Amino acid sequence: MSTPTIRTAAALTAAGLVLLAVPVPAQAAPTPSPGATPVTRAGTSFLTATGIAAGQPVRVDAATGDYLYWSFPAAAGERHEITATVSFPDSRTGPSTWTVEVFDGLRRRQSCTAGAQTPTADASATSVALGCALRQVRSWAEPWSADPLPGTYYVRLSVTELPEADLGLPVDVELLVSADASGSRDDGELKAPLVPNTKAGAVLNAEPVAQQEEENGTGFFDWLPDLGSRWVWSAIGGVLAAVAGVVGFALTRRPRRP
Repeated sequence: MSTPTIRTAAALTAAGLVLLAVPVPAQAAPTPSPGATPVTRAGTSFLTATGIAAGQPVRVDAATGDYLYWSFPAAAGERHEITATVSFPDSRTGPSTWTVEVFDGLRRRQSCTAGAQTPTADASATSVALGCALRQVRSWAEPWSADPLPGTYYVRLSVTELPEADLGLPVDVELLVSADASGSRDDGELKAPLVPNTKAGAVLNAEPVAQQEEENGTGFFDWLPDLGSRWVWSAIGGVLAAVAGVVGFALTRRPRRP
């Protein structure tokens, strides 16, 4: 191998080592939107989930063992990431496992593509971080698939394993939902968003009987009882029994002798 070739190879090797030594910038963590109003409450079920928007921070004081629910809207083409931090102000007796789950409008659990969805915090830890990166929301999907579609999504934060003595201890929860709409959109249109109907219908009050009679009026046959009433059939049965008794007596009666 000639000297110029050796020098060229050495230069390329040195350049490669320099590139490997340069640190790769880490992906920036989601940050709240400027001027967003923090949310300080959470729901206890799907029906009472507190509505939040992407980029709106959540800061809630809760107790260990509570189920915390939030809801947020999702549009086609968006990718959402949920990050949460649970802080422990008081000391605990043992480790605890926490989980963050995401459901769509049909209560179907959505899978996470990245993030610590079910981390475990040691007894000496002062906080635990959770995360869940969802798949891109599609504008349409096959009926048999579980692809994420536009509509309302629900976030549930809870503890799954912990010592019984730590149940009810106070915790501080911080949560943030971020949305990235830079993804590609697929062709199609959803007929209606996946938002369940949580509003009950109005109860119709029955009209008074007297008012109905005044509106309908009274006719000649209105005084007759209803054929489905019990006492009518009892009367008919009594008449038939009497007729059967008379016929039976006539058949069994002996003729008088002259």
